[in-house]
Amino acid sequence: MSGIFAGLRKKGRLTEDDVSTMLREVRVALLEADVNFQVAKDFVKRVKEQAVGEEIYGSLTADQTIVKIVRDEIVALLGGGETPMNWGSAPPTVVLMAGLQGSGKTTSCAKLAKWFIKQGKKPLMAACDLQRPAAVKQLQVLGEQVGVPVFGPDDAGGTTDPVEVAKKALEKAKYLFNDVLILDTAGRLSIDQPLMDELARVVQATKPNEVFLVLDSTTGQEAVNVAEAFHAKLALTGSVFTKMDGDARGGAVLSVRATTGVPVRFIGVGEQVEALELFFPDRMAGRIIGMGDVLGIIEKVETAMSGEDAQGFEDKMKSGKLDFNDFLQQMKMVKKMGPLKNVLKMVPGLAGQIPDDALEQVDDRQMDYLEAIVLSMTPQERTNPDILNGSRRRRIARGSGRSPEEVNRLIDQLYVMRRSMKQFNQMGKRFKKLGKRR
Repeated sequence: MSGIFAGLRKKGRLTEDDVSTMLREVRVALLEADVNFQVAKDFVKRVKEQAVGEEIYGSLTADQTIVKIVRDEIVALLGGGETPMNWGSAPPTVVLMAGLQGSGKTTSCAKLAKWFIKQGKKPLMAACDLQRPAAVKQLQVLGEQVGVPVFGPDDAGGTTDPVEVAKKALEKAKYLFNDVLILDTAGRLSIDQPLMDELARVVQATKPNEVFLVLDSTTGQEAVNVAEAFHAKLALTGSVFTKMDGDARGGAVLSVRATTGVPVRFIGVGEQVEALELFFPDRMAGRIIGMGDVLGIIEKVETAMSGEDAQGFEDKMKSGKLDFNDFLQQMKMVKKMGPLKNVLKMVPGLAGQIPDDALEQVDDRQMDYLEAIVLSMTPQERTNPDILNGSRRRRIARGSGRSPEEVNRLIDQLYVMRRSMKQFNQMGKRFKKLGKRR
């Protein structure tokens, strides 16, 4: 969309022809991103009504005015603001997770449990999916990863009735004083009446405070049909979109929110159990039109790096004494932030400058290669890179499976960083002295 808006630069006022030409391209971009046809049509109509003859806002140029209008409309389409959690009047708060097979429902249960732990809550997960082979075992394994207990059919006396498992799990959650009970329900390859009847019986037995529909963001416009069918039967309170770190452009998110009115509550941005984010309409709108998401980047950094680590790294940068232990620490931090291409998309201005094809070619394995080189060094070599002579470098290359040229390049980069940090530090000291003299 950045390229579309660029064509309106240097115009003092927006004519109807200018807006019509631009909106035709916007509509094509929306349809290519799997936005529902009627949603795209209504969206373009609303933007045109506001944009034709619109005076330039303050110091904004014509293209910036259009960006503002489009962004505001996308935010409105996505719901406007954050939707708070519907906490129960008395614990536990029951969250029912529904969805078709393959949407990432069971994994999302574990991710959501991890998110609740970060909020200071004590969750319990219940394995009510007794249709899919190994679904119970999968949830138990994920439960061990996030440190959350799982209530299964064996705990309910070996029953094969998911409704009975849900009821017993609710009793157990009350007994253990759990704050939240997450119900992982059965899915199907497609929507059918037995699935809906079973889910309705679980809802009736547990009276959930939240009913989340888990949707695969790569399914495109089919997500609308799925959402409408589930919403008609279960009265959904929110949706969770998975695989938002892949090739999905967010079209399904726009379509489902606009057609059903069901708010998007969370998005999955990776396979790790930590890769679940609250959904913020304004941030998503910024990403869609290429404005980035600074707050999202800050949150990722804060999550990946503790205060002590940040302070220690800052001290090292000021002294110019960075070593490969620091480099390794930063590599691990960047990995925690998720796929590198997703982080680049969040940088304001950068997403619009880098073509989609180029972003997709960003390979996180390059970081693994660099990490392998550092891990092939001895602790002494990491702390004191000055001792890395030719024979040591050849040994590191053999140990890491990389070429000697790659090893030399990485070592040179560390020295460049050291010099840069020293120069910045010296400049900062000079400015401080000048300030004191004045």
